[in-house]
Formats: sequence, structure tokens, C-alpha cells
Amino acid sequence: MPSASSLDFGQYPDLLLRGPARVAFVTSTPLSVAEGSGTYVGISQLARSLQERNIRVQMVAPAWWSPSFTVKRMLFNILVAPRLRAGRCDWVLGFDLDGFHYGRRKTAPYIASIKGVIADELTNERGAVRAALCLQAALEKLAVQRADVVVATSRYSRERIVQAYAVPASRIVIVPELIDLRVWAATNPPPSEAQAGPPAVLTVAHMYPRKNLGVLLNAYALLRDASVPFQAWIVGEGPCRRAWERLRDDLGLTDRVSFLGSIPRRDLVDRYRRAAVFCLPSRQEGFGIVFLEAMACGKPVVAARAAAVPETVAEGETGLLVDPEDSQGLAHAIGGLLRDPGLRRAMGEAGRRTVERYRADRVAASFLATVHSALKGHPSAQRLTHTSPGVSLVAGGEPVGSASAGGGG
Repeated sequence: MPSASSLDFGQYPDLLLRGPARVAFVTSTPLSVAEGSGTYVGISQLARSLQERNIRVQMVAPAWWSPSFTVKRMLFNILVAPRLRAGRCDWVLGFDLDGFHYGRRKTAPYIASIKGVIADELTNERGAVRAALCLQAALEKLAVQRADVVVATSRYSRERIVQAYAVPASRIVIVPELIDLRVWAATNPPPSEAQAGPPAVLTVAHMYPRKNLGVLLNAYALLRDASVPFQAWIVGEGPCRRAWERLRDDLGLTDRVSFLGSIPRRDLVDRYRRAAVFCLPSRQEGFGIVFLEAMACGKPVVAARAAAVPETVAEGETGLLVDPEDSQGLAHAIGGLLRDPGLRRAMGEAGRRTVERYRADRVAASFLATVHSALKGHPSAQRLTHTSPGVSLVAGGEPVGSASAGGGG
């Protein structure tokens, strides 16, 4: 097979004119909402949106089990690289560190889409988890340095990529996350979806330390002590769940705060619609898809003034932001919204208007245009394409929408 440097993009001007017809999505993120969290949601929604534009998407993901997620990611990337090089895709789109080994010798333009900067996320971890993430961050650094174009979801993430991975900002484009409003928006929800009583505060998170739910639980204790009527629903799983459940019990909040685990999509939509307020005080977010989901359902957001959150949640317009370690401030913000239905309604309506910017078809079009434009301007990308159209078939992959790809979004 010829090396990447021997390929001449100028021989294939049609790709620059028409954009991709076939895209390989390379990901070792688990293909379910329960395990893949917001990363899977963003990947699956982009795949569906591209398919609706008649672009064939081939999902390339490991179908085997490993006791170590980090080892699984490394082996998957080493094993899949030859298959990607032998495939007939116009673009190879790797998510986070995935694609780093393919990037050593590319046969089609390689785009690294960073959903969460691992070097940033690991700062909230300790021990063996931090060590594993340090290794993954080193591989993600290889991925972005070898990619022809790097896609970040926020200005914050772009800055962290530049700082942590020594990639010039000029090689990084920003395309936000997207949301399928057909799933979430409900202009006139039926009476059965009326708000719960007492008013409910909803949290949806994969329970890593950076989600900061200990501070939220302490804020709930302050609200209880102030005799504010409320109930709290916490949806999701993760390594911190048991510790946070013990903290809830120690604070005497068992009758107020419910940990619901992973729930079906229909039930999740129902919880969003019946909640009065959405709250997630993360210390670190590369974007925050759950904030879009809350806004799509017309809910005001309370969150931390940290990382990329202020780019997604307009302070004073679609929600209220507080310092990430300020339980008192968090309690004040939540309590203020619970006591003021008019403010909740105004912020919820502003959220519905704002979330239109992130509509799936709109962001998918922006993704294609932005990446295509960046590839045309990148010298190394201009040397990479395939010589024959053919069928986009990557060994071991499954088309998005098949049973193995899972649901979600």
C-alpha cells in the first residue's frame, strides 16, 4: 500500500467538490446510553443526522469484552487500523483517542472529534483510574497530533487541547453538540406530564467525581433545613453512585432524594417534562448535552460556572450559574427558582429558543461544511483520499441503526 505522503489529493478533485459519501465512525466508547453516556449520545445523533443526508456511516467499534477498558481501547485501535486503511471511506472520523494508530499511515482524511479532553478529565480522578486516564490522554495526544482536522465541541475544549496536547489552535475547529428535537421537544405535553408535586429537581449524569454531586446533596440539605418543599431525582450510574447514596443517607435526605439508576428513554423524557428545574454542578464539562435536553423540555438550568458550561447555559437567561464548590449558592439558586414559577417559565421559554441553534440537522450541516472547509485548507489532508468509490465497508463494522449499534441520543 502506498504511504500517505505518496498520495496526491489533486488527482481526486471530486471529493473536494462533493464532500464525503462514506464516513467511518471509529469509537471504543460503549454503544449505549447507560455505559457510553453523553459521548455515545453525541456520536449516535451525528451518525443518524448524516445518514438522513444520504451519507453512509459505518460504525466501527469493538465487539469483544476486556476486563480493562484502557487495554481494550489500545488493542482495538491497533487491530482496526489495517481494516480502515483497506476500506473505501472518504473520511475516517475517530472519537477522542480512537484512530490514533490509523493516523500513523492514513489512506483517507482523518478527523479527530474530541468529545471530552481526557487530559482535562483526569485532573478530577485519583489512583488507578487517574493512571489509566494518563495513558489514554497520551494516546489522545497522538490522535490529535496525527489528525488532519481536530473537532472540539466548545471554546473551552479547544483551549484545553492546545494546552495539553500542543496542537495549534488553527488546526482545531469548533462544532457544538447536537440534539434531535423530535425526541425532546413537546410544545403541548399531555396532562399526564404535568409537573410533579412537590416540585422536582432533576439531575442526569454518569457519576464520575467531576459531576460534583456531593456539593448538590449538601445544597439539598440546606434547602430541607430552610423548609423549601422539593424532591430530587438523580438519573444515571457510575463509580461514585454508592458513595453519594451513603452521603444522602448521612444527610437524612432519603425521603427527598431518589437515585433512579439508568432508566428507559421514554421514562427519562417524562422526568424532564415533569421536573421544575434541572441541576448539574459539574466541575468539568467539555460541552454538556444534558443541558440541551433540559432546555429542549423548557426547563431552567442550575449549573456550575466552570469549564464549558457558560458557553452552553446563558447565565441569567436560560439558567443560573454558581461557583462549583458553593453549596450555599447552589441552594440559593435552586430555591429561588422553586419559589418563582414565573422565572422558571421565562428561563424555560428562553431555553426552548436557544436550543434551536443545536438542532441536529443544522449542526450536522455545520459539521460537514466546517470539516470539509478545514480539509481543503490543510496541506496533509490534501494528499489523502481513495482511488475508487466502491461500497464503504470496514471489516468488523456495522451500519448505524443496526441492532449492534444500540439506541440512544
